[in-house]
Amino acid sequence: MAESLAEHERILQEIESTDTACVGPTLRSVYDDQPNAHQRFMEKLDACIRNHDREIEKMCNFHHQGFVDAITELLKVRADAGKLKVQVTDTNRRLQDAGKEVIAQTEEIIRCRIQQRNITTVVEKLQLCLPVLEMYSKLKEQMNVKRYYSALKTMEQLENTYLPRVSQYRFCQIMIENLPKLREEIKEISMSDLKDFLESIRKHSDKIGETAMKQAQQQKTFNTVLQKQNNVNYGKNMYVINGRVPEPKYEITSKRTLEEEDEHEEEVLTAHDLVDFSPVYRCLHIYSVLGDGETFENYYRKQRRKQARLVLQPQSSMHETVEGYRRYFSQIVGFFVVEDHILHVTQGLVTRAYTDELWNMALSKIIAVLRTHSSYCTDPDLVLELKNLIVVFADTLQGYGFPVNRLFDLLFEIRDQYNETLLKKWTGLFRDIFEADNYSPIPVANEEEYKIVISKFPFQDPELDKQSFPKKLPMSQSVPQIYIQVKEFIYASLKFSESLHRSSTEIDDMLRKSTNLLLTRTLSSCLQNLIKKPHIGLTELVQIIINTTHLEQACKYLEDFITNITNISQETVHTARLYGLSTFKDARHAAEGEIYTKLNQKIDEFIQLADYDWTMSEPAGRASGYLMDLINFLRSTFQVFTHLPNNNNDHAAMSGKVAQTACMSACQHLSTSLMQMLLDSELKQISMGAVQQFNLDVIQCELFASSEPVPGFHGDTLQLAFIDLRQLLDLFMVWDWSTYLADYGQPTSKYLRVNPSTALTLLEKMKETSKKNNIFAQFRKNDRDKQKLIETVVKQLRSLVNGMSQHT
Repeated sequence: MAESLAEHERILQEIESTDTACVGPTLRSVYDDQPNAHQRFMEKLDACIRNHDREIEKMCNFHHQGFVDAITELLKVRADAGKLKVQVTDTNRRLQDAGKEVIAQTEEIIRCRIQQRNITTVVEKLQLCLPVLEMYSKLKEQMNVKRYYSALKTMEQLENTYLPRVSQYRFCQIMIENLPKLREEIKEISMSDLKDFLESIRKHSDKIGETAMKQAQQQKTFNTVLQKQNNVNYGKNMYVINGRVPEPKYEITSKRTLEEEDEHEEEVLTAHDLVDFSPVYRCLHIYSVLGDGETFENYYRKQRRKQARLVLQPQSSMHETVEGYRRYFSQIVGFFVVEDHILHVTQGLVTRAYTDELWNMALSKIIAVLRTHSSYCTDPDLVLELKNLIVVFADTLQGYGFPVNRLFDLLFEIRDQYNETLLKKWTGLFRDIFEADNYSPIPVANEEEYKIVISKFPFQDPELDKQSFPKKLPMSQSVPQIYIQVKEFIYASLKFSESLHRSSTEIDDMLRKSTNLLLTRTLSSCLQNLIKKPHIGLTELVQIIINTTHLEQACKYLEDFITNITNISQETVHTARLYGLSTFKDARHAAEGEIYTKLNQKIDEFIQLADYDWTMSEPAGRASGYLMDLINFLRSTFQVFTHLPNNNNDHAAMSGKVAQTACMSACQHLSTSLMQMLLDSELKQISMGAVQQFNLDVIQCELFASSEPVPGFHGDTLQLAFIDLRQLLDLFMVWDWSTYLADYGQPTSKYLRVNPSTALTLLEKMKETSKKNNIFAQFRKNDRDKQKLIETVVKQLRSLVNGMSQHT
């Protein structure tokens, strides 16, 4: 119980000393104790309240008198307080009235101070923002005037210096967001400018290349002129023959060339003068500043490679005109001149390794294109102009540091093509000369005409010089013309050899080889075709033989001509020789063979006119008409051979030899043809009268052979051509079979040239005739004996023939 009272006492103390908001736990503890604790606590609380009321009452009683006194005092000052209130109110009113203006001015001052402070703040902020705005305005202006590189620098300053100071403002955020867009815009614009530049240089490449090639050509010409001026003796070593000094068509007048050079030196254009390269520099700087230089380099190189492929692709008709080749070369030169310029004015955009790789690729393509298109060229002048263009093209690019050795190697291939076109052209020239020639000796009426001829052709004949005018030169008009054209061919071939950076020895070798081709292939072919032409007669063939002899003799002068042009002695090691000697010898042999062939053909034509009656009983008593015509033809033909102008012993010997060979060939062919006529398998029977008539014709042939139609035969050499026919006919005419059979096989036999098979064939034809016509039947015993003799001889001849075949 005591404990409970003590606890209640403690709780009351805690309630009194604790904040009202915190008495909850304390009151809860009252209900947590024993039952009826709440009642006891309330009792205790009431007792406590009563104690406090008593204490309050005591205190009030103690202070009551003072309270009364204070009330009394307050009542006393109420009236004074009212008065004071009125006075204070009045004073306050007057004060308020008097302070309204002060308050208004004070508020105005405060407002002004606030404005002043705000203005100061604004000024300070504007001082920070104005540089930013000025820089941004400057950026916009630079963009408008396309100063993109400066614009990028301005952006860099804005980002690094100005914008960080005022980054809290919204307009700065807008600027910050716009700067990347402006960079992309600059990249796109600069890339667009680069594309326009690439398109521009693609269009101007040919003009750039043309200017560069022209300058290279002018420089080369200028150097050549200076070299000629330094060489005082230039042109004095030209080849002089028969008083004539050749003047090559390619000779350049020094004074005129120098004047042209002076005119061109006044204005020397470069690639930079023709094309504005600023877009490349600008774009390169822009991409470098943006840190994207590698992308730009790759794009530029990729686009230029594409343009290179387009430039290297020729037009299909390029080979038709020199302008096509010139435009092709100009575009290529222009392309690489631009690349060389970019290489030297930029750092890293184009490297030497890149240009070398690009050039090697281009060079392979160029060589393939030129090799293809030059093969289509059939005009030597066009091939020569192509060569000159290639040389200028190579010299131009070599001046820019590009290797061009492969181009000069290609020129050696084109030189072969050039020689082929020259050979085709000269084939036509030779053909025209041969067609226009009359194949008769050249008549000269006076000394002036004679000098004109020998000025064109190196002809010397002391015997002819002694003769008085008018006189005839042994060769025909085609000889000096052919000689002139051969020299012109050498000049034409020399034109191609110029500017190839080759030694005089190599040029000399090239000239000799090409001249050999002209002689051994072109001229030889033309001569062979000429000889085979149907309208070329025997007289013309003889003249051709004489012509080839003079052309053969002129070969040494052609060698001297080449030597004087190249200043390379013929004694130099490895110097090629001209093969004209063999060419003209072959032509002579062909002409001689054609003479023999034409004679034989003419003989065959006469033989075809033969109209023998092989069954005639008696001969006509005179030779056949066709044979007499043939002999007259041969006689007149060989008289023409004999009466050809032979002013030279060599010519006389040559024409005499040809005439002798032709006469012997004609007699042998005639003899063979007559023999074949007798032995023709279609001829089944021959009478003795026909044999006698045939014998009369052979006698005329022998008379012709013995009449020496061509001088120079010894004894009966020509008659031996008919010895086979003579012995065969004698055997049948005399009917001397016993002698033939008895002496057969003996070297001293009278009928040594009669072959048993030939005799058997002819005898069987006569046997058939006797059987058919019963010629011998009417003579009874003698005729029967002769028939038996024929049969006996036939048997013996067959045995001889069989014996010969078995022995064989």
